[in-house]
Amino acid sequence: MPPETAAELGLMTGVPPFPAEGQVDLSNWEYPPYNRWGFQHVRELVPTANISHGSGKPWVLKRAERDLDGLTLSIGGSRSIEFPAFLDETYTDGILVMHRGKVVVERYLNGMRPETTHLLMSVSKSVTSATCGSLVAEGILSPADLVTRHIPELAGTSWDGCTVRHLLDMRAGTKFNEDYDDPTAEVRVYEQIYLWTPKVDLTLPNDITAYFPLLQNQSEHGGVFDYRSVLTDMLAWVMERASGIRLPELIARSVWQPMGAEFDAEITVDGHGNAMADGGVCTTLRDLARFGQVLLSGGRRGTTTVIPREWLKDTLTPEADSRTAFEASEDQKGLPESAYYRNQFWIIDPKGPIFQGSGINGQTVFVHGPTETVVAKFSTWPVAWDAPYAGMTRLGLTSLAEQLASL
Repeated sequence: MPPETAAELGLMTGVPPFPAEGQVDLSNWEYPPYNRWGFQHVRELVPTANISHGSGKPWVLKRAERDLDGLTLSIGGSRSIEFPAFLDETYTDGILVMHRGKVVVERYLNGMRPETTHLLMSVSKSVTSATCGSLVAEGILSPADLVTRHIPELAGTSWDGCTVRHLLDMRAGTKFNEDYDDPTAEVRVYEQIYLWTPKVDLTLPNDITAYFPLLQNQSEHGGVFDYRSVLTDMLAWVMERASGIRLPELIARSVWQPMGAEFDAEITVDGHGNAMADGGVCTTLRDLARFGQVLLSGGRRGTTTVIPREWLKDTLTPEADSRTAFEASEDQKGLPESAYYRNQFWIIDPKGPIFQGSGINGQTVFVHGPTETVVAKFSTWPVAWDAPYAGMTRLGLTSLAEQLASL
């Protein structure tokens, strides 16, 4: 069962004791209970760059609210749970459910409001992917391109032979420990460069682009799937070099504005303005739901193309060895045999399609094609990543979607 108290959490993950209640700062904002405030106030803690929604009229979401509090969700085995308890047990900050293009539930908890931006964590990767898809459609970038084609100064480093496809599908050979419970893991150490935590290692560069050449390989590029967030940040640097445009502007131009976003988003940046593509996007619940509805609608908002249809088709069409590469990974556990990872999305069932963008501490945009359902969910789990929480969320949202189809 998930931990119920901060004390239990400390014993489970080895996180240090928390400062006095009510003090949220750069040293603790990612950890409970302070993440419940921190994830909604990122710009007050970390430098951010704006992602403009533009001057056009926002996409007005149609509404058909329903009372779902009486629904009982199946979350695996013989266990079931009522909808309000599901929200509580998964530390929900906000949830918006769309069914057949209409909002059926929009609920804010933990002090959130419709205009509040919330950290997406690794759902940011999926936003970055959608932006990359536009560059590919424009002929500016190709998945087959070598990283060194666009960043020639990386020649002779561990990035030799790495392609954009390797980055997109998390199949580069880069050595990068993603264990969030290990304070010495690269995934925690490089947060110092991104200004997410106080800098204690003075040997680290201040610019993330100076960090990339320092990384080594643990295997050849193009091998098994191995989830490493730094690959998305490298992808973003390649996208910027290929286009000559900074990532926040790329996202605004390619996704946020054509999508008809209602609010500006933001993305965290290092001291040199480099955006944290792998987890730094912050957005409102409604705009995340709009993004999910675009994904469900084949990349379109009405007659406007937001995400190229060919990019989504590619995402939902694994290459011959995609499944083999994914099966060799620990991330396969708990997922159906049809699952794989491609273009910065978790594909549950490509035929459904059923897929999602997923981030630590419970951030989710969930697309359930068979029932025409989209769920945007912000959460503050008391752990960065936990298989029981992840399984409970995925199965609960699947059960919710299937029941909506029969109501």
